[in-house]
Amino acid sequence: MMADLKCLGDMGITLDAAVLVAGTFPESPFGAWDPAGLADTWRVNLSFPLLVSQAVGPRIAEGGSLQLILDTAIHRPFRKHLPYSAAKAGLASLVPALAGLLAPRVRVVGHAIGTMLPEEGRDPSFLVERSLLKRLGSPGDLVRALRYAAGSPYLTGEILTLDGGRRWL
Repeated sequence: MMADLKCLGDMGITLDAAVLVAGTFPESPFGAWDPAGLADTWRVNLSFPLLVSQAVGPRIAEGGSLQLILDTAIHRPFRKHLPYSAAKAGLASLVPALAGLLAPRVRVVGHAIGTMLPEEGRDPSFLVERSLLKRLGSPGDLVRALRYAAGSPYLTGEILTLDGGRRWL
């Protein structure tokens, strides 16, 4: 990736925006944690997006946006996925911090997304009933939020929650 970014920079090409999504969602109940498992979960869910932000942020054009995909676990941690939830909460704290570091050239926005694709074997109707809008999210819902944030020149350091109102139940 660094070689690709350098090549683009050498050609005078900058990015208008970057959307970072990284995640692994292992079930890891209390009592089953170990240093290696925690390191793996945090490397993918926190360290990788932080390092990519560091590499990509300076290569985004003035007025552009860096957008981080989070999870609604930042509002309501998953008990069977606490290391994942902790990593996403850490990433959420980076949104305003990165906004301050990259301002005023680049805007930073986070997106805390709820269920869009249910886990394999999970009953989607159960998840539908756990939202105010009585539906799962769709990739189109996320795309609209990404476009909104990219096209909003006065928006930075914020986290938009797309969960169909689930956190209010």
